[in-house]
Amino acid sequence: MSSKNFPSIIVFDVNETLLDIDTLTPFFTRVFGKQIVLREWFAQLVLYSQTMTLSGLYAPFGEIGVGALQMVADIRQVTLTDNDINEFKERMSALPAHPDAAPALTRLREAGFRLVTLTNSASSPSPTPLEKAGLSQFFEQHFSVETVSKFKPAPETYQMVADTLAVETSDLCLVACHLWDTIGAQAAGCRGAFLTRPYNEMLSAPNVPVPDLTAADLLTLTDRIISKQNT
Repeated sequence: MSSKNFPSIIVFDVNETLLDIDTLTPFFTRVFGKQIVLREWFAQLVLYSQTMTLSGLYAPFGEIGVGALQMVADIRQVTLTDNDINEFKERMSALPAHPDAAPALTRLREAGFRLVTLTNSASSPSPTPLEKAGLSQFFEQHFSVETVSKFKPAPETYQMVADTLAVETSDLCLVACHLWDTIGAQAAGCRGAFLTRPYNEMLSAPNVPVPDLTAADLLTLTDRIISKQNT
């Protein structure tokens, strides 16, 4: 494929892009009394996963997630019980799909795109979170950063997908609702399609790559991907 053409292989981020982490809100409201603590926890999870990669270290994303939950609890002087931890793990393993996910994936498949996933989460036995959410069947392959023991946005994570599929990174377009993910993908040579779900927005700063496509919902972003390839 010429690099001038828009890629026909679409790489989807999973957590928050396809699966709805806001369904964790009742847990955080019950344990901490404030639903916004969910966003505080998620920011710490992202920060410390990336810190591990920058430090040349690795631990499974889920384990960092539990550690970040305990850290937030310690900061807020909240005592977590074993039942709290177990409930959190169970909810994390069964996040539902966003309502726009299946229709958008269907549209892309019908338009002839190849679809794969790339997640910071470790692989898990069946039924996987995507299987539980009813989305797994849309994808020809699922990739986890555990293969390279580095978290996104490390360039090795995107290169791994390209190498496994025997294509160039320029043949891939990453769809994600985290700008740090599209920044990493674009820096690695991929295209970037940014989904501005709630709590996610653009960053205007020097040398920050502007996503090739941006939309507030996945169906609109899908239509723009299809239109881009047809131009």
